[in-house]
Amino acid sequence: MHPDPNELPAWTDHYFLKTKEVVGRFGDKTVTYAVFMRRPVISAPRLAIDWLQQMAKARGAELQIEVNYPEGKWVGAGEPMLYITGPLYHLVDLETIFLQKLGPACVAAFNAYTMCADLPKVAFLAMDARHCAGLEMAEIMAYAASVGSERARRKHGARGFIGSSTDATARFFGQTGGKGTMPHAFIGYAGSTLRAAEMFRETFPDEDMTVLVDYFGREITDSLEVCRRFPDLVEAGRLGVRVDTPGGRFVEGLDPPASYAVLERHVPHAIRGYRNESELRYLVGPGVSAAAIYHLRDALDAAGFHKCKIVASSGFDPAKCKVMAEAGAPIDVIGTGSFLPQRWTETYATADIVEYDGVPRVKVGREFLLRKRT
Repeated sequence: MHPDPNELPAWTDHYFLKTKEVVGRFGDKTVTYAVFMRRPVISAPRLAIDWLQQMAKARGAELQIEVNYPEGKWVGAGEPMLYITGPLYHLVDLETIFLQKLGPACVAAFNAYTMCADLPKVAFLAMDARHCAGLEMAEIMAYAASVGSERARRKHGARGFIGSSTDATARFFGQTGGKGTMPHAFIGYAGSTLRAAEMFRETFPDEDMTVLVDYFGREITDSLEVCRRFPDLVEAGRLGVRVDTPGGRFVEGLDPPASYAVLERHVPHAIRGYRNESELRYLVGPGVSAAAIYHLRDALDAAGFHKCKIVASSGFDPAKCKVMAEAGAPIDVIGTGSFLPQRWTETYATADIVEYDGVPRVKVGREFLLRKRT
């Protein structure tokens, strides 16, 4: 348990601890908490509920948890997600940690769902770990991605998230280990993109290979060189090239006019009509744009490497995924940690007691949380 029962007081809001002392002195009551969020989310309560149940077991307390929106269901703003009933003495100091485990997961699940739903033919890899504030957040975010992904599979037949970048969170995606091949540092160490690919292949001869191709600014040249070196892997569908071009430059062979020309050939509708600055950047700007993906795909196909996969990364959040979907960008896999909530204030889950010993009572303005009785 994170934190375990002995550590809990140090991480709990102090007014909850004071309330616990008062209740211990003047007598306990059975209460019901309503838990809600202020924005639409995807329900991702499992880790929070598991922790709550473990704490209750450690304390010898009995809880009743009414889940109004099971895992993976859409929840409207202000809708009570859960009703938790039990002794106030054993519940009051659990609120701080419980809400930490619930709110961010639900928003991240919502983001992951929209990304997978917009790009149903693309496989996603959760690469969020390096962006998380500690191990517990990394676990919560990977879990959230799996929940959003599963909803996208049910609703849209999406491929969704196929794994994560760490062994510890692989279980959420039905995997036994993390996925990934090489970071930029590996390319720098090898001295060339091709040599990095050769070293990887020699070290891991039985694994599929995705080669990072933007290190030297030769995305097209290095992609083709690697494909020519490993044509057997290409034909077997076991070779991919990953483009992670930084936003400070264009992919090899592109500039603004060339980028517009690429989209004009493939998807002229994508650049017609109004586009804001961010959308235009995703379409024809520097970095990993839709034009860059088409440009790379054209070069691979022209050389006969139709089966070489394209892996894209760099800022693939819900907004960028939506633009890529509208442009029909030929992406096979997206590596992303950008399903993490960007506005942390949106992740705040709230819990209010709505019943004391069975009597409905809640602070004025929160009457919408009261249980509807027939």
